[in-house]
Amino acid sequence: MAALSAETRPLLAVLRGERRDPPPVWLMRQAGRYLPEYRALRASKGGFLELAYDSDAACEITMQPIRRFGFDGAILFSDILVIPHALGQDLRFEAGEGPRLSPTLVDRTLDSLTPAPELLEPIYGTIRKVREQLPATTTFLGFAGSPWTVATYMVAGQGSKEQAETRRMAYRDPAAFQAIIDALVDATADYLSRQVEAGVDAVQLFDSWSGSLAPREFERWVVAPTAELAKRLHARHPGTPIIGFPKGAGGKLPAYARETGVDAVGLDETVDPVWADASLPEGLPVQGNLDPLALITGGARLDEAIDAIRGAFAERPHVFNLGHGIQLDTPIAHVEQLLGRLRG
Repeated sequence: MAALSAETRPLLAVLRGERRDPPPVWLMRQAGRYLPEYRALRASKGGFLELAYDSDAACEITMQPIRRFGFDGAILFSDILVIPHALGQDLRFEAGEGPRLSPTLVDRTLDSLTPAPELLEPIYGTIRKVREQLPATTTFLGFAGSPWTVATYMVAGQGSKEQAETRRMAYRDPAAFQAIIDALVDATADYLSRQVEAGVDAVQLFDSWSGSLAPREFERWVVAPTAELAKRLHARHPGTPIIGFPKGAGGKLPAYARETGVDAVGLDETVDPVWADASLPEGLPVQGNLDPLALITGGARLDEAIDAIRGAFAERPHVFNLGHGIQLDTPIAHVEQLLGRLRG
């Protein structure tokens, strides 16, 4: 193993290309509903959006899993849909049904919306508050949704299994859809840049719906805008790592890794880690990719899954994580088992 650098934050060191053993760990959605302290705070404060826009509450939620588990990374508590909210769409969360955006962009343009960038100011306030409280060894991660995924919500007004309405629009009127993507690249670059200025150490781009696209469409609507975002952020903030997480990309992952310019690639749970290690560029840091259901199961099956992933990435910079967000019914004891297995 190569000699360790002077970087005291293991996660940040790995994102910059260094192997650490044991690998640093954080979990997507680690600040959330599986924690009793989160549920108590939400019950006292109100809905999800109210929490995300309350700097004190969002700071507290971001810190809860750090205090409880000592993860190597803290992830900002927010949501990918604050960008369309700031661009002028109404955002609400329906109980049991998820987010809703209106008016939808199926038959109207962004010019019909009234931007409200001031909505994002409390999020930068959250970052500054968290920065003051984080342990010196903890990496602070900001994030945003990637343009394709955010666009699917803006066009359809809600999430869907196949993103059919948005895919139809992209085929039917690529110029109009390109305008939405371009606006999202501009807004997201500024938003992430402000996050870095406020105090995050690295950022993650969530492309949760990238797996729904055919190869040529994937190149146009996932790879190209992600590459433009990476180019702008690297120019503005040299040395700040970018994690790209194209969920469902599968066999398109190597092209994504080569062409986008991201500094690390997140892998969902469907990706064979042995294949990923052999197929991705040598030395590229990877993140993932434990099945969230293995974490719920616990016991020997969890230990086996952890060991298999670690073995596959034994010679590569690796951030241990889930292949997607932690589930509501995840036992806290199983998170403790995961950390014990990783850290010995």
